[in-house]
Amino acid sequence: MTNQTCFDKNKDNRMRAAHPYLLFGLALLSQGSQAVPLNEDVNLQVKLSALSEYRSRGISQTLGDPAAQLDITLIHNNGLYAGIWTSNVDFGSALDAQGQQQRLDTRQELDYYAGYYWQISDAVNLDMGYMKYSYPKNSEFNMSEVYAIVGAYGAQLGINYSNDVDNYFGKHQDTLYTYLGYKTELPAQIGLDMRYGRNDMKDPAFLAGDGKTRDAYREWQLRLSREFMGLTWDLSYIDTDLSQNECATWYGYADSCSATVVVGVSKTF
Repeated sequence: MTNQTCFDKNKDNRMRAAHPYLLFGLALLSQGSQAVPLNEDVNLQVKLSALSEYRSRGISQTLGDPAAQLDITLIHNNGLYAGIWTSNVDFGSALDAQGQQQRLDTRQELDYYAGYYWQISDAVNLDMGYMKYSYPKNSEFNMSEVYAIVGAYGAQLGINYSNDVDNYFGKHQDTLYTYLGYKTELPAQIGLDMRYGRNDMKDPAFLAGDGKTRDAYREWQLRLSREFMGLTWDLSYIDTDLSQNECATWYGYADSCSATVVVGVSKTF
């Protein structure tokens, strides 16, 4: 969401959901998903998703509205991969330099990524790469990020770092997102995916009602999923520790950081 105090916004949370999902192509391929072989070494995977709301690192990217998303990935047998991901977004309005409310033009997030996935053993893997986030018609939100994810026996430890986030503190602000996750399968073939993350910014960004500020917040998610009729159905509970005042002063809307339930359905080809 947008910080209505200035047009140079923090963009660190206007992203796809925190990169536990960046294993999507490789992990799903290893589990027998329907990737399309282009030749002996390269596979193409396409994923279509519909969600009741797009949230990234706990923050709404669509003001509570539904989202349609497309993910296209090229995967090489040696572990290299590259792709593009897109979703509709809605960041509402913000105050311009003259103090007037102005509707933000962008309605799309478009991400480009490339990386390397190493299956160290049957239970241990490493995923690392680079992602560029772009927002047509509001290029001031564009940024890039490097990431590394270590997976072991269903658990994940992820680190995402950026040093080119622009906000009202200035250009090239450092941001660091770290998380712990765990994935397993419950009875009745129900998938369980849990995540607990912390998003750190270089400068104090969140203003509470009592005037105190802080430079980090925590978010968590619990997701249940199941395959049915050739589709993957998801039900997620998402929340943050940001108060309504902290959320409103930074992202522009008090309810963008509150607890919510997101329903989704996806198809992987």
